[in-house]
Amino acid sequence: MLALVKAVADQRAAERSYGIAEDQLTPVLGWSLPALRTVWNQRKGVCAPWWAENSKEAYNTGLEGLARGLDAWSKSRKGERAGRAVGFPRFKPARAPKSVRFTTGAIRIEANRRYVTLPRLGAIRTHESTRKLARRIQAGTARVLSATVRHDSAGRWYCALQVIVAAKSRPAHARRSMHPVVGVDVGVKADSLLVVATPHGAEIARVAAPKSLTAAQARLRALQRRAARQQGPYDPATTSRRAPSKRWRATQARIGRTHAHAAAVRRDVLHKATSALAQQHQVVVVETLNAAGMRAAGGARKRGLNRALADAALAEIRRMLAYKTSWYGSTLVEADRYFPSSKTCSACGRRKPNLTLADRIFECDDCGAPRIDRDLGAAINLARLGEPHWGESSPAGSGPVAGRGATHETEPAPAGDAAGREASTPHHQPVDQTGTASPQGEAT
Repeated sequence: MLALVKAVADQRAAERSYGIAEDQLTPVLGWSLPALRTVWNQRKGVCAPWWAENSKEAYNTGLEGLARGLDAWSKSRKGERAGRAVGFPRFKPARAPKSVRFTTGAIRIEANRRYVTLPRLGAIRTHESTRKLARRIQAGTARVLSATVRHDSAGRWYCALQVIVAAKSRPAHARRSMHPVVGVDVGVKADSLLVVATPHGAEIARVAAPKSLTAAQARLRALQRRAARQQGPYDPATTSRRAPSKRWRATQARIGRTHAHAAAVRRDVLHKATSALAQQHQVVVVETLNAAGMRAAGGARKRGLNRALADAALAEIRRMLAYKTSWYGSTLVEADRYFPSSKTCSACGRRKPNLTLADRIFECDDCGAPRIDRDLGAAINLARLGEPHWGESSPAGSGPVAGRGATHETEPAPAGDAAGREASTPHHQPVDQTGTASPQGEAT
C-alpha cells in the first residue's frame, strides 16, 4: 500500500509536469484508514492471493501504521504538528520488530490462567501467569479491549492486553509516608538517578542508576566485533546484499538478548522506584524534560552524555508516574519545562545562570547559604511547587504547573537560559495497559 501511495503521488507529479489539468489527473488515493482499507480489499485478491491464510488484523495493523505515518507527515509539513519534522513513511527493514494488534474475534484469558486465546492462533501458553487479570475479569471489574502481539530482537514473544478496568486502589500494605509532598530530580550520575526531597530541605531517598547499558558495553563490543568478522547480509567487495551465515544470525541473536537484559534491569529499577513514590506520597512533583531534544545535538563530542541519557531513560520516569499516581490516588505535578530547578538557590530563591553540568555543588553568591548538592537543591525547589496542590484531588492524577509556586525569582531571565539546546516534542497521554509477559511490565 505504501508503494501504491508513492506510485500515485509520482504519477500525479509527472502529469502536472506535462501541463495536464488538475481535474484530469490520476485520481488521488485517500490516506485515511478507511480509504486505505477499501483499496486494499479491492486489490488483495490480485496482489496477495494468500491473504485468507492469515487474520485480517495482520493487514489492518499495517494499514493503520501507514495511515498514522502519512497523517503525521502531512501535519508536520503544514506546521500543524509540534516537534521535529516528520519524514515521509519508509518501508520497514526485514529486521524491524514485528507486531500485530487484534481488536476483534476471540480474545480471552483461559480458566486455567496459563493460556491466552487469540483469533486464528487459538490458545497459546504464556510464560507469566494471568491470574491477576483473570480475577478482575471474573469479578466484572475489567474487560479486554485489544491484544498486541510483538516479537522483539531478543527472540521473545509478548502479548500486551489493553483493558478497561475499574478504579485501582492503593494496596493495603502500602503505608503513607510522613512527607506528603516531595520533589523528584532526575539525573544520569551513578548515585543519583532519582533524588527525592521535601519542601523543607530534607532528603528522604536517593535511587542509584542501574547503568545496565554501561555494564553490558564490554560484552556488546565483543559480540559486535565477532559479527563484523562473520558473513553478514552485506558484501563490501561487490557492494550488494547476500544471505548471511548462520553464525552471524546467532551472534545477532545474542546481541539482541544482551540489549533486552539491559532494558529489563533498567525497567525493573524504574518500576520499583515509581511505584513507591506513587503509593507513599500524596503529591509528587517532577520535571518536564525533553529527553529526545537533550540528545539531539552535540555529535561525537557529546556521545558519552547521549549514551548516559539513553541509559537513564529519564522520560520513562514521568510516564510511569503519570498513570501510577492515577492508580493510587495521589497527584502528579509537572513543573514547567523551563523552570530552573537546578540553577535556583533553595534558600533565597535567586538564580545562578552560569551553572554548568560539571558543577555538582551549588553555592549561592548572594545569600551565603551553606553549599548543597545540586540535585538535592533541585529536588527541594520542585517540592515547593507541589505545596499549593496538597489536599487537592485530581481525577487524572496529574496537573500542569503554570507558575513558579513557592519559588520566586528576584530577577527576570529568558527561558532558554535554563533549558539549554532543546527541541519541542509532543507528549502523549498514557494508556492503561496490562499484559501477560508484557515488555513494560505494567499490570493492572
